[in-house]
Formats: sequence, structure tokens, C-alpha cells
Amino acid sequence: MTDKNRQWLLNERPQGPINDNTFRLETAAMPALPNGGVVLKTLYLSFDPAMRGWMDDVPSYLPPVPLNEPMRASAVAQVIESDNTDLPKGTLVMGMLSWQEYCACDAATCATLNALPAGTPPAMALSSFGITGITAYFGFLDVGQPKAGETVLVSGAAGATGSVVCQIAKLKGCRVIGIAGSDEKCSWLTDTCGVDATINYRTEDLTKRIGELAPDGVDIFFDNVGADTLEAGLWNMADFGRIVLCGSIASYNDAEPRPGPRNMFIMIKRRIRMQGFVLLDYLDRIDEAQAEIGEWVMSGKIHSREDIQEGFENIPATLNRLFDGKNIGKQLLRLADPE
Repeated sequence: MTDKNRQWLLNERPQGPINDNTFRLETAAMPALPNGGVVLKTLYLSFDPAMRGWMDDVPSYLPPVPLNEPMRASAVAQVIESDNTDLPKGTLVMGMLSWQEYCACDAATCATLNALPAGTPPAMALSSFGITGITAYFGFLDVGQPKAGETVLVSGAAGATGSVVCQIAKLKGCRVIGIAGSDEKCSWLTDTCGVDATINYRTEDLTKRIGELAPDGVDIFFDNVGADTLEAGLWNMADFGRIVLCGSIASYNDAEPRPGPRNMFIMIKRRIRMQGFVLLDYLDRIDEAQAEIGEWVMSGKIHSREDIQEGFENIPATLNRLFDGKNIGKQLLRLADPE
């Protein structure tokens, strides 16, 4: 076993986009085994737009990542040392870990980790079976409250969460319009995910095109982008429509908050409900979501796509792929395979 542990630490809080000074690479000693705890080897890291907000020193649903500490991230890891009977050596676990090759978890932290069911691929555990799929499940079904025959608009539709939302919407009998940033992403949405229509926001007039594809209005808008995309969706909402606010990736890197949508008055005229949510609101129902998503995935009703990068040195660049729009599906990075 190695005696070194590479880490990417939060070096400074970014003012605007992440840059070369945001993180720094350091090597620490291997962590010691805590009483009642485990030592984990990180196998796969998940990259999510919300991570950008965790770097800011502002109140939120999670505390900010401390400066000079490893960056927080969802991950799959393997137990390599154990003093915990629930997590013997060799167990694969998923949970909120960090950007380091090895980490020690005390007994309290072990209780927050989820052992992967036998045979579950680590990449799938972080995509359709993990936070991504669960976020799509509760955001669309609980907050959106879909009805068969309704028109659903999804921004960031080729992303990890958006693509699952599109497919759940189809399973529930809805007509789905997906917004994405390239012709390749749009083709994947129609050919693989069964989306009825797509819009390439880089080459098409978003507001106009939504109106053409949804002449009777959008009943549910699942928004992962915010900013101008949210404004375009608002113009085209149906009476009593619902807007599910899952993310706002368009503005996460803004040094100063940009002005909000200029057309909020439409919410009054059309009696629209807009609601944000975070997955922490549904922790007591995770098993419910995983069971149903698992059935859909195993029966081929939901398809997932993982964009898997390689190499510890490429971790910060992999996070930036989200904000450059380079990923299709779930953005992951592989550090090692299970032993």
C-alpha cells in the first residue's frame, strides 16, 4: 500500500469562473484508521454544477467547503481498512467524500455512506442510480406533478439530471421538448431518450422555437439553466403551469448576480407556480426512488450516458467541462477500479 495521498485543496474562493488558482495539488500522508471507522480508496468522482456554489462563502443548504481542505464531491470508494462491522474490507460505498485518493471516515460518517448492491457498476451508481437519478425523480414527480398528455420542457436536457427527467416524463405519458447546446446532444435526446422535439439553443431563437413547438403552452418546465433560458420558458408557459427550479448553471460563475427574468409578471397572468428544491428534502425516501429507477434502468426504459474522464491530475479540468458544455450525460472521473 502507498504511504502517500494526493489531494486537490480549495486554494481560494473564485470570483467568477474557476481558474488555475482555485485549487492546488498537494500530497499528504495516508490517513489512519479511526476507531469504529474505515479508510477508503476513491474509485470514481462525480461532478455536479452545484459544486460551484459550495465554494462560495455564503449560507446555503450545505456549509461552504473550507479553504485549504479537499474539495467536496460525491464519490464511489472501496473500503481498504475497516474497524466497522457494517462496512468490511472490500465493500464498495457511495457518499459525499472529497477530491483525494484516500480518506478516513469515523463511525458517524460511515453511517452516511451507502453500500453498493452487488454487481452495481460504480459509474451507474453515480448517475442514474445515484444523486442524478434521484434528483430527477423527486424534482419532476413530486414538484412538477405531471399528468399524462402534458407538455414538458427541459433545459440542460442532455445533462445528467435533465436526460433522466426527459425519460421519466415520457414514461408518464408526457410530450417532451429538450433544450441542449449541440446537434449531437439533440440527436442523442431524440434517438436514445425518446424526446419528441429538441432545440439547439446555440443556433436557434429559444423563445420563438419553444412557442412553435408548444403552441398551447408548456405545462411543466424543468429548468437546470436559469437566466435567459428561464426567461424564454416563462414567455411560453401555459395557464397553471409549473416551473421546477433544479439549477442555474448559466449564472454559477457570475462574479456579480445578473438581473433576474424580466417577465415575472407572466406568473401572475397565467397563475404559474415556481418552486425550487434540493435532494436533502427527500432523504427519507431515497429507497423509494432507487427501487423504481432501478426497475426502469434494468428493463431498458431509462438509458444513461456517462462521460468518464481519467486521471487524478485532471480533476479540476473535468469540473470545468460542465460549465463549458462539453459533457453529454453524467460527468465522472475514474481514478481506479475496484480490487
